[in-house]
Amino acid sequence: MTEVADLADRLRSFAAARGWERFHTPKNLLMALAGEVGELNAELQWLSEAEAEPRAWDDELRARVTDEVADVLIYLVRFADMCGIDMIDAAHAKIGRNETRYPPS
Repeated sequence: MTEVADLADRLRSFAAARGWERFHTPKNLLMALAGEVGELNAELQWLSEAEAEPRAWDDELRARVTDEVADVLIYLVRFADMCGIDMIDAAHAKIGRNETRYPPS
């Protein structure tokens, strides 16, 4: 199993143990994912370019950004799992199409 599949299994079990499956519809998961992307965006939104550079982050900002990245990944993996999408295969296919659309100069 891949790490993504392992994470999807863990998330499936987590939701089942709490009786949350009825809430984990593709629509609801997508809305939650969009919200989490917004929260990630908010962490850097009003910083200057220099302040937004990861090398400039203090421990508190790094921890908040890391948590938001985790939330985005969690909802994306759960959404893809509920929709029967293999994210790794989809990403490779998309990169292949982009290689054709945007050949190197």
